[in-house]
Amino acid sequence: MTDTKTVVIIGGVAGGASAAARLRRLSESMEIIVLERSGYVSFANCGLPYHLSATIADRGDLLLQTPESLRERFRLDVRVRNEVTAINRNERTLVVRDLATGVDYELHYDALVLSPGAAPIVPPIPGAERGLVLRDIEDLDRMVSEVRKAQSVVVVGGGFIGLEAAENLKEAGLDVTLVELGDQLLAPLDPEMAKPLERELRRHGVAVELGHSVAEIEVGTATLDDGRVIAADLVVFAIGVRPDGRLAADAGLRLGPTGGIAVDDEQRTEDPAIWAVGDAVEKIDMLDGNATLTPLANIANRQGRRAADSIAGIPRKVLASQGTAIVKVFGKSAAATGWNEKRLLAAGRDFLAIHTHPNDHAAYYPGAQTFAIKLLVDPADGAILGAQAVGAEGVDKRIDVIATAMRAGLTATDLIDLELAYAPPFGSAKDPINQLGYIAENRLSGLSDSADWSEIEQLQKDGWKLLDVRTQEEFVEGSIPGALNAPLDEIRAEIEDLRGYDYLVYCAVGQRAHVATQLLNAHGVKAKNLDGGWTTWRNTPAAQTASRAARDALVGATSS
Repeated sequence: MTDTKTVVIIGGVAGGASAAARLRRLSESMEIIVLERSGYVSFANCGLPYHLSATIADRGDLLLQTPESLRERFRLDVRVRNEVTAINRNERTLVVRDLATGVDYELHYDALVLSPGAAPIVPPIPGAERGLVLRDIEDLDRMVSEVRKAQSVVVVGGGFIGLEAAENLKEAGLDVTLVELGDQLLAPLDPEMAKPLERELRRHGVAVELGHSVAEIEVGTATLDDGRVIAADLVVFAIGVRPDGRLAADAGLRLGPTGGIAVDDEQRTEDPAIWAVGDAVEKIDMLDGNATLTPLANIANRQGRRAADSIAGIPRKVLASQGTAIVKVFGKSAAATGWNEKRLLAAGRDFLAIHTHPNDHAAYYPGAQTFAIKLLVDPADGAILGAQAVGAEGVDKRIDVIATAMRAGLTATDLIDLELAYAPPFGSAKDPINQLGYIAENRLSGLSDSADWSEIEQLQKDGWKLLDVRTQEEFVEGSIPGALNAPLDEIRAEIEDLRGYDYLVYCAVGQRAHVATQLLNAHGVKAKNLDGGWTTWRNTPAAQTASRAARDALVGATSS
């Protein structure tokens, strides 16, 4: 479509602004008009929560470009506070309302790019109008104004935005309660990986209410679904977002099964003159090829560029999405890519789960800390299906390596041979990524037989015994209920006493248990390694149930 004269882009920020800048770099002759209904065309929406705590102190740092700067550098006609109310596809015209004057005008296009984004979900509850959302600069300004007058806040939703809002509002000095309807935080993670985030929030004084929702909001309070009333000078909705496809639907453009605008590999809608990008658009999932919604700024940026290329006659296919994302929660970070275990189970897809808890850098170099990685692998061919990581340091680069390996089609065992940067302050000679590869190779080859934490109950019913091979001191500090203790260095001397049973063996993270399992099997005693060991198990729902049962038993014994 190299003869295009006028391109109109509806919506700025990531997708729309990227499309506009790319188009100008490709063509000096096009007339490029950007219509943005808010007062700001290009801002760092992912950075908004960090202004609440003054971590990003200067609000101006969030404004990436202005209409003036875009006009001076790219000769773009940027019109803020201008909202498109209708698309006439037959005439290729738009009805635009200047929100400053209330006057409507008509605008012609040769090519149209839709980048309306996604709208925050607000629950239909009494008093919902008192709640705030955080989507744009205007939302931020309202929230900052309210924060200055507030002492307490309820954040509704435990996803990425909810966690960031809770952290920064706490850093701003407010009493924060985070309410999440699900039984865990951050749904892209599996429960044993999400638990450390909950613990980190509580450690910093954030009250966490899982399995609950807000039923009503009144002045100064929020009422939960169980009737409890919580102080809430401010309520923030961070439940999630829905693709804003209203304008597209009104114009007769097809929405997909997810509610997002349906596009082809070049971001083109069913109308050959209209493209769509960003959070409002359906993506294709990399693992199963189905439609999905992935509201991430980096994807919107790439889609904006690809749409511009297509309009300029340089067609490039947009790659499928794997949903790589990361969030900071006080001193910890959590990241994920691909599918989690819950999604694989729901799809009926076979998988192998691998947990490991390596140091972020060489243990002998000061400051080394352990973090958790979970790798999900296809047991048939070793394909990497997904990964999650949680910890203080080293989380981002490990997930990025795994995400890149997935994109390149590497298998789990291929991770063994990745040559990654190493020096003691940064990693280990055997990087955690390499370690995942070794574990995967042992598991996939049948050299090491392992069991997941979710299999413990059934294995015990089948007569298996739990064997803790940590030291006696570690065992006394905490163990899985019903476990026997036989420290690794003493197992050879106890082989005869251990005969007659099958054993599920565990240690702190799985390394000593691997050695013990190999030793027991070599002596004819059937044994499996508990994947991820005690460190993984202590974060599971099973561990929480066991902990509650122990507390109840203690209370009962005390009262009697």
